[in-house]
Amino acid sequence: MLPTLILPRHIFQVFVILWATGNSVIFRFIVGVKIEIKGREFIPDRPSIIASKHQSEWETNIFLHLLNDPAYIMKKELAYIPGYGIYAQKMNMIFIDRSGHAKTLRKLVQDARNVIERGRSLVIFPEGTRVDPGKKLPYRPGIAALYKELSVPVVPVVHNSGLCWPKNSFRKYSGTITLQFLPPIQPGLRRDEFMKQLESTMELASNQLMAKS
Repeated sequence: MLPTLILPRHIFQVFVILWATGNSVIFRFIVGVKIEIKGREFIPDRPSIIASKHQSEWETNIFLHLLNDPAYIMKKELAYIPGYGIYAQKMNMIFIDRSGHAKTLRKLVQDARNVIERGRSLVIFPEGTRVDPGKKLPYRPGIAALYKELSVPVVPVVHNSGLCWPKNSFRKYSGTITLQFLPPIQPGLRRDEFMKQLESTMELASNQLMAKS
């Protein structure tokens, strides 16, 4: 894909979507993984925040062809990965310094506002890193800042991708990955109310999904 970097972004995006779709096809026919999407009626048709569980690299692909030109919020270290980093920059993803605290939050909100104003949705992983299936980490404050400042719906998303694509493992396993979009949380809640509703909604749905997996 290196030669495509000279193309306008909207054309380069076509190659990125083909790459993401190709990964899903390979995953299906070589590894034997089926994909089940639930809650399609909650996939946003206007700029929103997608708050997703993060278990593997799989979900960094799937939203590229489920959503309309989403912008991922990712740690700045990913920008230094050969190939991947420059592609992500070309796609105008948002890179954050997780050690920057208040300064990082201010920049995150400004970058995210620019994305929303361009008609794109945001994808954020509230726990901040990949977490093994069935486990959880504290939800980080970035999602609350975005909810307060951007005044757009937050759509929670859960899945069980870590069962087929474990973190820190090259090996993949056959099975079915279920991705579930949940009802959006509308703007207007207080910070503590929002965080409580987001976490309880996602953890309940995640536990129910894992119990069926």
